[in-house]
Amino acid sequence: MWRIVSTASRPTSAGLFGMVVGSSSSPSSSRRNISSTSARHADITLTVDGKEVTVPQGSALIQACEAAGAAIPRFCYHDRLAIAGNCRMCLVEVERSPKAVASCAMPAMPGAKVHTNTPMVHAAREGVMEFLLSNHPLDCPICDQGGECDLQDQSMRYGSDRTRFHEIAGKRAVENKDLGPLVKTSMNRCIQCTRCVRFANEVAGVEELGTTGRGNDLQIGMYVEKTMNSELSGNIIDLCPVGALTSKPYAFNARPWELKNTESIDVMDALGSNIRVDSRGVQVMRIQPKTNDDVNEEWISDKTRYSYDGLKYQRLTVPLVKNGDRFVPTSWEDALASIANGLSASGATENEIQAVVGHLADTESMVALKDLVNRLGSDNLVLDQQGGSSAPTHGVDVRSNYLFNSTIPGVEEADVILLVGTNPRHEAAVLNSRIRKSWLHTGLEVGFIGERADTTYGYDYLGAGVKALNTFISGKSAFAKKFAQAKKPLIIVGSSVAEHPDSAASYNALVKFVESNKTTLLTLEWNGFSVLQRIASRPAAYDIGFVPSKKASSTKPKFIYLLNADEVDPKSIPQDAFVVYQGHHGDLGAQLADVCLPATAYTEKSSTWINTEGRSQLGRAAVSAPGAAREDWKIIRALSEVLGSPLPYDDVLTLRDRMWEISPTLVRYDVTEPTSVGIASVGLKALAAKTAGAKISGAPYVKPISNFYQTDPISRNSVTMAQCTRAFVNGEDFDVGSVGKEPAAAFA
Repeated sequence: MWRIVSTASRPTSAGLFGMVVGSSSSPSSSRRNISSTSARHADITLTVDGKEVTVPQGSALIQACEAAGAAIPRFCYHDRLAIAGNCRMCLVEVERSPKAVASCAMPAMPGAKVHTNTPMVHAAREGVMEFLLSNHPLDCPICDQGGECDLQDQSMRYGSDRTRFHEIAGKRAVENKDLGPLVKTSMNRCIQCTRCVRFANEVAGVEELGTTGRGNDLQIGMYVEKTMNSELSGNIIDLCPVGALTSKPYAFNARPWELKNTESIDVMDALGSNIRVDSRGVQVMRIQPKTNDDVNEEWISDKTRYSYDGLKYQRLTVPLVKNGDRFVPTSWEDALASIANGLSASGATENEIQAVVGHLADTESMVALKDLVNRLGSDNLVLDQQGGSSAPTHGVDVRSNYLFNSTIPGVEEADVILLVGTNPRHEAAVLNSRIRKSWLHTGLEVGFIGERADTTYGYDYLGAGVKALNTFISGKSAFAKKFAQAKKPLIIVGSSVAEHPDSAASYNALVKFVESNKTTLLTLEWNGFSVLQRIASRPAAYDIGFVPSKKASSTKPKFIYLLNADEVDPKSIPQDAFVVYQGHHGDLGAQLADVCLPATAYTEKSSTWINTEGRSQLGRAAVSAPGAAREDWKIIRALSEVLGSPLPYDDVLTLRDRMWEISPTLVRYDVTEPTSVGIASVGLKALAAKTAGAKISGAPYVKPISNFYQTDPISRNSVTMAQCTRAFVNGEDFDVGSVGKEPAAAFA
């Protein structure tokens, strides 16, 4: 057994701190600051502006003021980051204190009398604001932060109407830093709040940002010039209270008051992060996070934030029919007629008709396609993944066998985690930040089985395959002893384990272990067996039973319908089969088709998405569809008419009634419904019996994602994601001038 340890030290979280040099080459990039969790103390009562307020002992004064309804300005303080006390903007007056105190760094004391609106407080805040503005350039007309800038807002509310600083030649000038293709820097605007530094160290787990110098010479940057290699780097743009850090791909494209805001759901992974799509006209201009403490807190991954430019390129905008080796544009009527003729000419009947769904298929379209194929007499329902032509090892009868049962916030309750065949940093980057948070602050122990990876936290490396899993289960390793002593242990199984040659043996070992340790892993309060899905469409596909029957999986197809299926293996498609592709990009799946039907992307339709924990969420249309593209379920409904098997729903509400008939959880939005202990136990026993006697090949678990930035048609056609691939995956030098150059469309 190998123990992965850290060699880098963690900077202090209070005050202005020194530069962090480099980062550890091990999966842990920071030493933990572990403190035991003591019993909760009684609440304390204090007075804020004459109003009594009760808060938990240990709360900061700024939190008590907020609880009393007082507005406290701040730049450095952030609810999800360690306290720094840098900006001094949150000054308040406390009786018996000789001067104003920083409310973010001062703990609330019982009986304290706090004033937030006195002449002393006003004068102190004006003085702080004057110092902040003394070196700040007058860039507002050309700054992308204009209109949503904390410094603008607070200077108007709390600043003075005049300044005493007149020495223009003495203004500080700082060289801009190159953080890569995503984050644009204008360091002259920086007010040294250190939010970006703390985020990089505490949340992202890349200790590359830090401070050098002090006082007027303080600068934020990297001691060694390099790009910021993190899947979460774009979040520092949201955290920056000024225009020092802005979005490089979005630079000078729009002003916030020009944009329409639409709340929706991310589909770049199976976490279902809540997002806000900002659009102008028919174009998505940017994507930002929407706070949801139960899912993504207020973070999103860089792929979620920046891949939207892929919605502009390689789009299918008209129906296409293959004529020889070229696609020819046609009308919808002719395209659907061609499909009907192709089905008839292929001679396909029953299970010779195959439906394949891809990564970005929404729930409504999968239900419609399954209903249509069933009406045609087929159960040949396939997922575009390795082994997708057969039913998954874990089955689909019991949800707890394929969902993230601990829930996403529940990760922070675990005291020991075993990762099996998964790298959360690439498969669910925001979830990975929760694991890191718990590892940093609660003493969480992590075990890892699979291909080695830099997870941003330390772990015990136990091995690469099912043999290492069996060794762990035997209880001989030191980590197994820690796991046995845990009160809330958690096993996170990667979705790729179900695609592995040893999937049956892996699941057999896991479910037997869970059953034999039910007192800690499977209780009324805790389900410690979780499967981390990485593909947005998979939980819903399993929920509706989009898997082939045993008979269908062995049938050679003659007619194949690809629904957003761009990861399908070309070797699995017979040369004489008639192939239809329905999707929004001219990507890999379209190249295999005889007919291409243009569909809408996730930003162009109202659709249901089920995340890895089984939470149903509603995505909303932010922009209209390009050209003749139509919603996926409507295309399938129209095709059913042409094929003589019309589906019994003409609008989305009736379709969702059909979804309710299949499973009410599909349309119970924004809630999770945990599987009962009894049903979960029955599901595990059935899975153990199903996989009994499975042979072991000894093959290692391999990371399913080799390039985090390009995993689907949208991200593969994104110029920004291509830049990230060259800068972070291939290690090429980043050319700033290349961002924004649009490639010519190569698919027509």
